[in-house]
Amino acid sequence: MTLATSGGGVASSYQELAGRFRPIFERIGAGAVEREDQRRLPYEEVRWLKEAGFGALRVPAEFGGADISLVDLVRLLIELAEADSNLPQLLRGHIGFVETERARPDSPHKTEWFERIARREILFGNAQSERSATSGPSTTLEERDGRLVLNGRKYYSTGTLFADWIWSGAKFGEGTVGLAVPTADPGVTRIDDWDGFGQRLTGSGTTIFEEVAIDRAHVLSWAESEEDRSFAYVTGVYQLVLLASLAGIARRAVRDAVAFVQPRTRIFGMPGNASPRDEPLVQRVVGRVGSIAFSAEATVLEAARRLEEADLGRRFDESDEERYYTALVAVYEAQQVVIDQVLQATSLIFEVGGASATSVNLHLDRLWRNARTISSHNPAIYRERMVGDFLLNGTLPKSLLQQTREKQGGPVTSAG
Repeated sequence: MTLATSGGGVASSYQELAGRFRPIFERIGAGAVEREDQRRLPYEEVRWLKEAGFGALRVPAEFGGADISLVDLVRLLIELAEADSNLPQLLRGHIGFVETERARPDSPHKTEWFERIARREILFGNAQSERSATSGPSTTLEERDGRLVLNGRKYYSTGTLFADWIWSGAKFGEGTVGLAVPTADPGVTRIDDWDGFGQRLTGSGTTIFEEVAIDRAHVLSWAESEEDRSFAYVTGVYQLVLLASLAGIARRAVRDAVAFVQPRTRIFGMPGNASPRDEPLVQRVVGRVGSIAFSAEATVLEAARRLEEADLGRRFDESDEERYYTALVAVYEAQQVVIDQVLQATSLIFEVGGASATSVNLHLDRLWRNARTISSHNPAIYRERMVGDFLLNGTLPKSLLQQTREKQGGPVTSAG
């Protein structure tokens, strides 16, 4: 399946692009509640997406990928999240890896990775964050007798359970490096110990590296100027994946609220048969949830447009920094409103049915739990302060990001 145009650009229309994936999204959505109930990790569902080329959507056409726009990728992620919000988040590490390589003009690894991804051979997972009391990474890459050896423990390893390769980071000498590690290598252990009350199927648990031999070709070093520019961009992409997941949850809240109300024949406090779908107050609640979903999606897509516009205007000089970080501020502004909106929507849906809407058989609570869990990633209160500092003082949001990068040990990364 080729989604690129003859000119190597985006598919001819978004509807054509989405039409190729919607049957898969429908299959994923049909089993979402059952997977949630049984806590069955979506290995098969990830395979469907991989085989359909979802992982190659942003791979440039010259390497065999679809080369779609960032905005169209975010639109697809919103639709996928409407089906099951776990799926976009568990693909976040793969998306981040692809965007990291796209952001590097002279990456020596680009051809190898992109061609393999385009052939639907591999997906990447993310293993960056650590539960460490220190400001720097405890995971180490050491040279011994001419060999590179990796040791350490990562947490919030989102998507790694489903991946073929792990995008990680470690301390190497006096600095830090990014590195790619095959999940099948001896010494790599992936543990499903994520215990969050939401997004329970993302595989966001522990990854352990014990005396893992690392190929030098898979150590991805960075020039400092390149790292700063790319870090701002890829940080924005990582956040957009979470925001797309939230927007998709809002769309699912609308769908589930309508499905709950339409067949009902009794309204709270009214005798006899009645139709809740004709009750003005119920209509108002559903209308409010629908409006929130519209607003959240529009906000996320506008943030994606600004980030992509900044990247398309890249000059590889000092002018890049302000443009990238200004676009990142827009993503953080979107985060502040989308979180509140989606949490409101996933609470409001219970107003359409009284106590009956709280039945465990409906699983409506999963929407709020998933939204609340996603909203706790990359805490919004820190981003809100950075937005205020930028608006008041023109301060680019660099300092906190630098601290995050140093703690996690990867050159371009984001927690969770």
